[in-house]
Amino acid sequence: MSEASALALAPIRADQPVSIRAEASLADPDSCKFTLSRSLHPGGPCFFASRAGAAGSPLGERLFALGGVASVLIADNVVTIGKAPDVAWTGLKAAIGAAIRAQVLSGVPAILGTAARSGTPARSDAELGAAVQALLDREVNRSIASHGGKISLVDVRGGRLFITMSGGCQGCASSQVTLRQGFEVMVKRVAPEITEIVDATDHAAGRQPFYPQAAAGTPLAS
Repeated sequence: MSEASALALAPIRADQPVSIRAEASLADPDSCKFTLSRSLHPGGPCFFASRAGAAGSPLGERLFALGGVASVLIADNVVTIGKAPDVAWTGLKAAIGAAIRAQVLSGVPAILGTAARSGTPARSDAELGAAVQALLDREVNRSIASHGGKISLVDVRGGRLFITMSGGCQGCASSQVTLRQGFEVMVKRVAPEITEIVDATDHAAGRQPFYPQAAAGTPLAS
Protein backbone atom coordinates (compact mmCIF):
# COMPACT_ATOMS: atom_id res chain seq x y z
CA MET A 1 0.00 0.00 0.00
CA SER A 2 2.97 2.29 0.43
CA GLU A 3 6.59 2.58 -0.60
CA ALA A 4 9.03 3.51 2.14
CA SER A 5 12.24 5.44 2.21
CA ALA A 6 14.50 5.85 5.24
CA LEU A 7 15.55 9.35 6.23
CA ALA A 8 18.98 9.41 7.84
CA LEU A 9 18.84 10.95 11.29
CA ALA A 10 21.85 11.50 13.53
CA PRO A 11 21.38 10.03 16.99
CA ILE A 12 20.67 12.36 19.89
CA ARG A 13 23.06 10.35 22.06
CA ALA A 14 25.15 7.36 21.22
CA ASP A 15 23.12 5.18 23.59
CA GLN A 16 19.72 6.47 22.37
CA PRO A 17 19.67 6.60 18.58
CA VAL A 18 16.57 7.96 16.85
CA SER A 19 15.51 7.09 13.34
CA ILE A 20 12.72 8.36 11.10
CA ARG A 21 11.07 6.37 8.34
CA ALA A 22 8.96 8.10 5.69
CA GLU A 23 6.19 6.13 3.98
CA ALA A 24 4.44 7.81 1.06
CA SER A 25 0.93 6.48 0.46
CA LEU A 26 0.27 5.13 -3.02
CA ALA A 27 -3.47 5.53 -2.46
CA ASP A 28 -3.22 9.23 -1.53
CA PRO A 29 -0.27 10.99 -3.20
CA ASP A 30 -0.70 13.98 -0.89
CA SER A 31 -0.18 11.98 2.32
CA CYS A 32 3.03 10.74 3.91
CA LYS A 33 3.62 9.03 7.25
CA PHE A 34 6.80 9.65 9.28
CA THR A 35 7.49 6.99 11.91
CA LEU A 36 10.02 7.58 14.68
CA SER A 37 11.84 4.97 16.71
CA ARG A 38 10.66 6.71 19.90
CA SER A 39 7.45 8.30 21.09
CA LEU A 40 6.77 11.95 20.31
CA HIS A 41 3.44 12.36 22.05
CA PRO A 42 2.14 9.47 24.19
CA GLY A 43 -0.94 11.41 25.30
CA GLY A 44 -3.16 10.35 22.39
CA PRO A 45 -3.43 11.44 18.74
CA CYS A 46 -4.09 15.07 17.83
CA PHE A 47 -4.97 16.48 14.40
CA PHE A 48 -4.21 20.00 13.15
CA ALA A 49 -5.79 21.31 9.95
CA SER A 50 -4.05 24.70 9.86
CA ARG A 51 -1.11 26.64 11.24
CA ALA A 52 -3.47 28.71 13.38
CA GLY A 53 -5.00 25.56 14.80
CA ALA A 54 -1.55 24.24 15.69
CA ALA A 55 -0.81 27.16 18.02
CA GLY A 56 0.66 25.72 21.18
CA SER A 57 2.04 22.65 19.41
CA PRO A 58 5.75 23.33 18.86
CA LEU A 59 6.08 20.53 16.32
CA GLY A 60 2.90 21.51 14.50
CA GLU A 61 4.09 25.09 14.22
CA ARG A 62 7.49 23.95 12.91
CA LEU A 63 5.87 21.80 10.24
CA PHE A 64 3.32 24.35 9.01
CA ALA A 65 6.12 26.93 8.80
CA LEU A 66 7.73 24.86 6.03
CA GLY A 67 5.08 25.82 3.50
CA GLY A 68 3.08 23.28 1.54
CA VAL A 69 2.00 21.40 4.67
CA ALA A 70 -1.81 21.24 4.76
CA SER A 71 -2.44 19.03 7.79
CA VAL A 72 -0.57 17.37 10.64
CA LEU A 73 -1.62 14.31 12.64
CA ILE A 74 0.60 13.42 15.60
CA ALA A 75 -0.01 10.06 17.25
CA ASP A 76 2.55 8.58 19.62
CA ASN A 77 5.63 7.97 17.41
CA VAL A 78 3.94 8.69 14.06
CA VAL A 79 3.49 12.03 12.28
CA THR A 80 1.20 11.93 9.24
CA ILE A 81 1.53 14.90 6.92
CA GLY A 82 -0.95 16.03 4.31
CA LYS A 83 0.48 18.39 1.70
CA ALA A 84 -1.10 20.84 -0.69
CA PRO A 85 -1.83 19.17 -4.07
CA ASP A 86 0.32 21.68 -5.99
CA VAL A 87 3.40 21.06 -3.82
CA ALA A 88 5.90 18.29 -4.65
CA TRP A 89 7.32 15.93 -2.06
CA THR A 90 10.78 16.53 -3.51
CA GLY A 91 12.69 18.40 -0.85
CA LEU A 92 9.65 18.61 1.44
CA LYS A 93 10.19 15.14 2.93
CA ALA A 94 13.75 15.99 3.97
CA ALA A 95 12.59 19.33 5.41
CA ILE A 96 9.86 17.58 7.41
CA GLY A 97 12.36 15.02 8.70
CA ALA A 98 14.73 17.82 9.73
CA ALA A 99 11.92 19.67 11.50
CA ILE A 100 10.92 16.58 13.44
CA ARG A 101 14.55 15.92 14.33
CA ALA A 102 15.00 19.49 15.56
CA GLN A 103 11.90 19.15 17.72
CA VAL A 104 13.18 15.93 19.30
CA LEU A 105 16.59 17.49 19.91
CA SER A 106 15.02 20.53 21.57
CA GLY A 107 13.55 18.42 24.35
CA VAL A 108 10.31 20.43 24.14
CA PRO A 109 7.08 18.36 23.94
CA ALA A 110 5.64 18.03 20.44
CA ILE A 111 2.20 18.96 21.77
CA LEU A 112 1.62 21.07 24.84
CA GLY A 113 -1.39 20.47 27.04
CA THR A 114 -3.11 23.63 25.85
CA ALA A 115 -2.77 22.61 22.20
CA ALA A 116 -4.24 19.19 22.82
CA ARG A 117 -7.26 20.83 24.44
CA SER A 118 -7.77 23.82 22.15
CA GLY A 119 -6.66 22.31 18.84
CA THR A 120 -8.61 19.69 16.98
CA PRO A 121 -8.38 16.56 19.14
CA ALA A 122 -8.58 13.20 17.46
CA ARG A 123 -12.08 11.78 17.60
CA SER A 124 -13.08 8.63 19.42
CA ASP A 125 -13.40 5.33 17.58
CA ALA A 126 -17.19 5.69 17.76
CA GLU A 127 -17.04 9.15 16.19
CA LEU A 128 -14.70 7.92 13.45
CA GLY A 129 -17.05 5.01 12.78
CA ALA A 130 -19.98 7.40 12.43
CA ALA A 131 -18.03 9.56 9.97
CA VAL A 132 -17.06 6.53 7.87
CA GLN A 133 -20.60 5.13 7.93
CA ALA A 134 -21.94 8.46 6.70
CA LEU A 135 -19.40 8.36 3.88
CA LEU A 136 -20.46 4.83 2.96
CA ASP A 137 -24.13 5.77 2.92
CA ARG A 138 -23.69 9.09 1.14
CA GLU A 139 -21.15 8.29 -1.55
CA VAL A 140 -19.29 4.99 -1.59
CA ASN A 141 -22.04 2.39 -1.69
CA ARG A 142 -24.18 4.43 -4.05
CA SER A 143 -21.29 4.41 -6.48
CA ILE A 144 -20.29 0.74 -6.31
CA ALA A 145 -23.91 -0.46 -6.18
CA SER A 146 -23.97 -0.11 -9.96
CA HIS A 147 -21.43 -2.95 -10.02
CA GLY A 148 -23.39 -5.02 -7.51
CA GLY A 149 -20.92 -4.33 -4.71
CA LYS A 150 -21.09 -3.03 -1.16
CA ILE A 151 -18.65 -2.07 1.60
CA SER A 152 -19.77 -2.55 5.21
CA LEU A 153 -18.20 -1.14 8.35
CA VAL A 154 -17.34 -3.84 10.87
CA ASP A 155 -15.57 -1.88 13.60
CA VAL A 156 -13.10 0.88 14.44
CA ARG A 157 -10.53 -0.03 17.09
CA GLY A 158 -7.61 2.13 18.06
CA GLY A 159 -7.84 4.11 14.83
CA ARG A 160 -7.90 0.93 12.70
CA LEU A 161 -10.93 0.60 10.42
CA PHE A 162 -12.26 -2.92 9.76
CA ILE A 163 -14.53 -3.39 6.76
CA THR A 164 -16.00 -6.20 4.66
CA MET A 165 -16.84 -6.21 0.96
CA SER A 166 -19.86 -8.08 -0.37
CA GLY A 167 -21.81 -8.65 -3.56
CA GLY A 168 -19.76 -8.10 -6.69
CA CYS A 169 -16.80 -6.87 -4.62
CA GLN A 170 -16.38 -10.15 -2.70
CA GLY A 171 -13.79 -12.22 -4.51
CA CYS A 172 -13.34 -9.71 -7.33
CA ALA A 173 -9.74 -9.11 -8.38
CA SER A 174 -10.48 -5.40 -8.70
CA SER A 175 -11.68 -5.13 -5.10
CA GLN A 176 -8.28 -4.10 -3.75
CA VAL A 177 -8.01 -1.37 -6.38
CA THR A 178 -11.43 -0.11 -5.29
CA LEU A 179 -10.38 -0.29 -1.67
CA ARG A 180 -6.91 1.27 -1.87
CA GLN A 181 -7.22 3.79 -4.70
CA GLY A 182 -10.82 4.83 -4.11
CA PHE A 183 -12.26 4.14 -0.68
CA GLU A 184 -9.04 4.70 1.28
CA VAL A 185 -8.51 8.14 -0.25
CA MET A 186 -12.09 9.12 0.59
CA VAL A 187 -11.74 7.87 4.16
CA LYS A 188 -8.57 9.92 4.67
CA ARG A 189 -10.50 13.04 3.73
CA VAL A 190 -13.31 12.55 6.26
CA ALA A 191 -11.34 10.73 8.96
CA PRO A 192 -7.58 11.43 8.74
CA GLU A 193 -7.19 9.87 12.18
CA ILE A 194 -7.73 6.40 10.65
CA THR A 195 -4.29 4.80 10.61
CA GLU A 196 -5.11 1.58 8.75
CA ILE A 197 -7.94 -0.03 6.80
CA VAL A 198 -8.24 -3.77 7.33
CA ASP A 199 -10.22 -5.80 4.79
CA ALA A 200 -11.83 -8.61 6.82
CA THR A 201 -13.65 -10.06 3.82
CA ASP A 202 -13.55 -13.79 3.10
CA HIS A 203 -12.83 -13.24 -0.59
CA ALA A 204 -12.45 -16.97 -1.22
CA ALA A 205 -16.16 -17.39 -0.48
CA GLY A 206 -17.20 -14.78 -3.02
CA ARG A 207 -18.83 -15.29 -6.37
CA GLN A 208 -15.48 -14.69 -8.04
CA PRO A 209 -13.02 -16.44 -5.68
CA PHE A 210 -9.80 -15.22 -7.25
CA TYR A 211 -7.57 -16.14 -4.31
CA PRO A 212 -7.71 -19.93 -4.88
CA GLN A 213 -7.23 -19.35 -8.61
CA ALA A 214 -4.20 -17.20 -7.98
CA ALA A 215 -2.70 -19.83 -5.69
CA ALA A 216 -3.12 -22.39 -8.43
CA GLY A 217 -1.48 -20.15 -11.00
CA THR A 218 -4.73 -19.30 -12.81
CA PRO A 219 -4.99 -15.68 -14.02
CA LEU A 220 -6.96 -13.41 -11.70
CA ALA A 221 -10.58 -12.74 -12.58
CA SER A 222 -11.26 -9.32 -14.08
